Amino acid sequence: MPSRRRGASGYRGVRLRPNGGYYSEIHFGDLRLNLGTYETAYEAARAFDAAAWRLGRPRRQMNFQNIYTLQQALDVVLPPRLNSAQDCAEHTTRQRRLLVAQEDERVMAEWRRRHPEDVAYEQDYWAKCREERLDTRRRKALASARADIVAAGGRSFFTENDDRWLDIWFSTSDDTNDDDDGDDWSDSE
Repeated sequence: MPSRRRGASGYRGVRLRPNGGYYSEIHFGDLRLNLGTYETAYEAARAFDAAAWRLGRPRRQMNFQNIYTLQQALDVVLPPRLNSAQDCAEHTTRQRRLLVAQEDERVMAEWRRRHPEDVAYEQDYWAKCREERLDTRRRKALASARADIVAAGGRSFFTENDDRWLDIWFSTSDDTNDDDDGDDWSDSE
């Protein structure tokens, strides 16, 4: 049987992808084994040779004639990935999810176009939430700095009625139980 023609990449079983990568595959009976996409044609050809060794192909059907053992071929590349029915089903599922996501984006764009007042309200709401979070973080950082000063023996300039004490308590307290029924852990023993 005559050997197959080498493709435009110069190697058997290697094709150039439109994105510039090199795709490698090998046929085994009715199966097409997808060996992956590689940055160079040389790497893809090495993957082809490793798969050919595993499939028991003669050396004359390989890209590189200087590999004499399966171990040499395996040292060069990772094992091939089979393109199975499960892979096809997973790909189909991902494609469906992508179509649903694209349709969601289209519907949301149409909704934004038809209801600009809702979009403005939503943007205002999230802006207020961001401001509140930043203010809380700022207050906690200030309260923590003041607590460090007090712990070091210094004096603090805010009173016990200040909201920042509550922030210190929240950030340092391990007690997250809100319902205080007066039970003490020592009484239950």
